Amino acid sequence: MNRIRKGLLISLLFLVLLIAAALFTVQRWLGTEEFRSRAMQEARQVLGVGVDIGRIDVTVWPLPAVVLTQIELKTRSVLKVERLEVRPAWTELLLGRVAPGTLIVRRAVLPQSAIDALMVVLQKKKRSAPPSPEMDAEALARFLPRRTVLDDVTWVDAKGAGITVQADARLGPDALPQSLQLQVLKGRLQGTRLSLQREGLAWDVALQVAGGSVKGRIVLQPAVQAGAEFALKGRLQTRDVEVSALTAPQATAQAQAAQPLSGRLEGSTSLNLHARLPSAMLEALQTQSTFTVHKAVLHGIDLVKAVKSVGMSRGGDTPFDTMAGQVMTRGKVIELSHLVASSGALSATGQVSVAASRELSGRVSVELGGAVGVPLAVGGTVSEPEVTLTRGAQIGAALGTVLMPGVGTGAGASVGGKVGEGLHKLFGN
Repeated sequence: MNRIRKGLLISLLFLVLLIAAALFTVQRWLGTEEFRSRAMQEARQVLGVGVDIGRIDVTVWPLPAVVLTQIELKTRSVLKVERLEVRPAWTELLLGRVAPGTLIVRRAVLPQSAIDALMVVLQKKKRSAPPSPEMDAEALARFLPRRTVLDDVTWVDAKGAGITVQADARLGPDALPQSLQLQVLKGRLQGTRLSLQREGLAWDVALQVAGGSVKGRIVLQPAVQAGAEFALKGRLQTRDVEVSALTAPQATAQAQAAQPLSGRLEGSTSLNLHARLPSAMLEALQTQSTFTVHKAVLHGIDLVKAVKSVGMSRGGDTPFDTMAGQVMTRGKVIELSHLVASSGALSATGQVSVAASRELSGRVSVELGGAVGVPLAVGGTVSEPEVTLTRGAQIGAALGTVLMPGVGTGAGASVGGKVGEGLHKLFGN
């Protein structure tokens, strides 16, 4: 028995020494200037942009990994990664296949402009490259890391505002997302926490954001065959979310105070998506929501002043006890309809569209004391909204001022708005 134990101990020691020698040899090889230059050249050919790598190493602790440091992609806005670790999938390695098990990205800055530029270059290379046999889904899945960790990773939007996150995402055996834990450390929506947990082909969503929560479930309907559309459907419930904190570019009181709407949001959302490629998901996503904002304040527009002066209104605030309505989104386009807001003698109804450029268009009808309904045209942008009398209302206001100075302006605007709507329906413009 002692002889057997001694033999096993010697074999184990020999194996450890063999692995250590192999790691030492690989480390010396990967750390050479020749290998680093070759790796940068290969990366440039694949990505189509200049790539700099400060150093390539092999680490043993806490787990064996290939480590790349000080990586820069030379797009118009430089994409930087301070440290990238790739740990192998041991099950694949035992089968003689090299595949990433864990990918760790530390202290990276990812400008959206750099990502867009890189995607354009890759699309051009794909179109110009000769056709090659497509890799099947199973083979492609082997190249996806089973776990991805983002540590202090900052995404910078087109306006230069950054969001720093920490995240841990895991894939299931079928290469579909199994779980996700994400926290926003800095920037917009700071303090937000997102949790996704998979059960079958459904994901439970739990989001803590802007002092409230969003919870629900999203269900996947896979493509029936390769190249066909897949679908996502789901329902989400929003509770007690502060609207100004949700839309502010920074998590500061000053940024929140500059937002067009404040109040506590409650709502119910259904989402529907049909797409062939994951890259098309954002453009294909459609949502329908019903919402109520309690103790809402509309900033940047004083509707009472707009009605009383029957002119353009910029600046000021309009408080409401409640604001309710429906929202439909198609990609980046937003449509608000069946808007109803009330506060004491003031009430407003209407619908507004928000273009992808964030420009506003639409109409609202405002009543004071239930006696005057003045149609106003909504324009400007989300950050600088403005309301003016519609063309028909302008004519009615002028006639009302002439016929009944002092008291006829508001009534004339109301009548003029109805006349304008009638002409619009009659002539179609």
